Amino acid sequence: MVTNFDFLKRSDKELFKIINDAEELYRSEFFEQCMTQTRRFGEVVCKKVLGSRRTTEITFDAMLATLKDCTLGSSEEAKEFVDDLYFLKKHGNEATHSVTVKQDGMEALECLQRAFEIGINYCVYSLNEDRRILKLRYDTELLVTGKKSRKTLSEKYEAEKEKVSKKKTSSKATKPKPQYCSVKSQSHEKKRPYFWYFVGVSAVISAFMLIILALI
Repeated sequence: MVTNFDFLKRSDKELFKIINDAEELYRSEFFEQCMTQTRRFGEVVCKKVLGSRRTTEITFDAMLATLKDCTLGSSEEAKEFVDDLYFLKKHGNEATHSVTVKQDGMEALECLQRAFEIGINYCVYSLNEDRRILKLRYDTELLVTGKKSRKTLSEKYEAEKEKVSKKKTSSKATKPKPQYCSVKSQSHEKKRPYFWYFVGVSAVISAFMLIILALI
């Protein structure tokens, strides 16, 4: 069956067997045992990298301390390599000595991913393997199903990006069309003030009264 660690088959069969067992434990949902196995993988890698520089160091912790001293002032990759080994040691120890069973699948997955990076760096920088394996990425689909994903990481990214874009587009509400309403102003006829009607009527009455008085 194809695994994430096939690149180790040719260069180091011992390491491949250890980490392949870790992936099988993960698929069977033995997450704590998986983390313990990745710790073992990290310890063996550390021992191999130290080589002749290892003298009295017996424990994983002592070997890591020596390796850390050897990589002081080295490249960022070397520092990350040591950090990943410390991560496997820490979580592997917790899984081994824990009183309760956590069954943390995400934690176990991260241990496998870190072991993957450790394995690649070990092959390239210690065994001088083809540097093209640096482009490999851990495939969780392959881990769970045992089948290699047909899509590359970039293709998966683009597919997810397209899904998000479609969701945003569909969630936008349709803009309402602007409504136009015309209001015609009514023409107001000019009206004479009532005051002038009163004055006119009063003048007529006054004139009529004067005529009557003149006739009497």
